[in-house]
Amino acid sequence: MLFRKRTREMLLVAFFLTPALLVFFVYRIVPLLWNLALSFAFWSPGGSYEFAGLEHYTEMFVYDDVFRTSFVNTLIYMASMPLAIVVALFVALLVNARIRGRNVYRTIVFLSYPMMPVAVGIIWQWLYNEKVGLINYVLQSAGVIDTPIAFLNSTALALPSVIVVGMWQILGFFMIILLTGLQSIPQSLYEAAAIDGAGPTKSFFRITLPLLRPSLFLCFVIGVISSFTSFDLVYVMTEGGPAHATELLITYIYKTAFGLSEFDYAGALTVVMFTLFLSITLILNRFSGGEAGKVDGAN
Repeated sequence: MLFRKRTREMLLVAFFLTPALLVFFVYRIVPLLWNLALSFAFWSPGGSYEFAGLEHYTEMFVYDDVFRTSFVNTLIYMASMPLAIVVALFVALLVNARIRGRNVYRTIVFLSYPMMPVAVGIIWQWLYNEKVGLINYVLQSAGVIDTPIAFLNSTALALPSVIVVGMWQILGFFMIILLTGLQSIPQSLYEAAAIDGAGPTKSFFRITLPLLRPSLFLCFVIGVISSFTSFDLVYVMTEGGPAHATELLITYIYKTAFGLSEFDYAGALTVVMFTLFLSITLILNRFSGGEAGKVDGAN
């Protein structure tokens, strides 16, 4: 009787999971396997599939300067996320304090995240504009600069300018995650620490930071994902220019596949990007203690 009940439960679970698993397989696993197959072949739409071995990877790592630039730019973009998390933690601590109007402040900070990346890119493209941009107007009016700064047309300033926008947009989301983590910490721990003579600084490093580790890890992972998927923002603002100064792996893959119709080479680029993303996520998980995502009570 018990065996039949367990069998019915398993069949019921399988019935409800199968559609979702099929969608995941068709739209996630199959494209990933197809990209992997393309990376070892010469292929174009309507053409024949010919095995290429490691030709694409040799070209990528030995001869392709744009790939190296986009790879480094992606790492730089990703390296800016810890700074965004630090700023978000500072903001979360402020709006978590008992101050008047803290809900209003939380809303104002969070409003940047729900905005569409295309809209954000257009707005900041105007703000950075050399002729009619608000930032140049304010700086010139204040006497800080004499001539307008070409933020998005300078090979030195374009990437930092785009990174600032990316950090600004995701800051509100990081704040919400960290604020939730802060509010889940029992207040009794701080009261006990105060009785033992621990000040605010010691309580922060001994209580707040250790208990915020899952939230911080989640922010790091989301930051990594954001650095690999910031196509809309970068493409709207600079299209990867000037001179590939803001080219990321994701924009380079798009241009290679849909601009040059080199789907086989784009497949190799996608495999490298996926491998890099997976490696960084595993490293972050390792530094977080290797138990990120673990369900309490699981063996």
